[in-house]
Amino acid sequence: MSKAMLEEQVKPEEVKAEEIPANLPVLEEMARVGLLLGHKKSKTHPRMKPYIFGIRNGVEVFDLSQTCTMLDKALEVVKAKVLVKGNVLLVGTTPTAKTLVEQCAAQLHFPYVTERWLGGTLTNFKTLSKRVAHFKKLKADKEAGRLDKYTKKERLVIDREIAKLKTKFSGVEEMEQLPALLFVVDLGHHLIAVREAQRMGIPVVAIGNTDTDPRFADYLIPANDRSREGIEWLLAKLTTAVQEAQIAREQAQKEVVAKA
Repeated sequence: MSKAMLEEQVKPEEVKAEEIPANLPVLEEMARVGLLLGHKKSKTHPRMKPYIFGIRNGVEVFDLSQTCTMLDKALEVVKAKVLVKGNVLLVGTTPTAKTLVEQCAAQLHFPYVTERWLGGTLTNFKTLSKRVAHFKKLKADKEAGRLDKYTKKERLVIDREIAKLKTKFSGVEEMEQLPALLFVVDLGHHLIAVREAQRMGIPVVAIGNTDTDPRFADYLIPANDRSREGIEWLLAKLTTAVQEAQIAREQAQKEVVAKA
């Protein structure tokens, strides 16, 4: 971490507990994992001001009561999509988020993007699907030994292509149709993905920091998107919400079968 970044940070403990808008355990938990901290005041986007509680040591502090309310609303939207078998595409390519996003996606069996967003992932989905199919065929051919007929040099070239395609497409390998929803960690960092979703009519749930234009998200979660603990906490909430929706969906299906 650079010196400038260190100077920009303040510890969550520097914000007094009595200054948190509501005396709720969940808000204290959110503060403890660092979700309340934004950027320096000079970096604040004007449209984020309604979600800011105050300033400490030059750093904006989120109004966690609003963050909590907006998180609940966003998770209800996610649950509604999952209830009707909608897929959620998780997007988080920053060093802080990428491992956590991939782990969350694996647990929920959701597609994900943790490497550089490829332009056209949503707006040119047909072409993406063809490239993914090519990637899957190469993998299948290798596993079945169908590449043994090639020379060592040719197999090396194919192996390199497979490795390259894996980096690009492993997270969306099983995404057979456009997602019903985008869940983005760090709204400001993924505007290309968000704009594609908007063009395709796909709603966006996004964690956005104080330097972000909130208009890009359909369902904003105003919070610190640089805190590893904070991101992990939010993804845990997402996981719980999705699993609840999956259980409810399975129960509803069982009831339909029982009545048939």
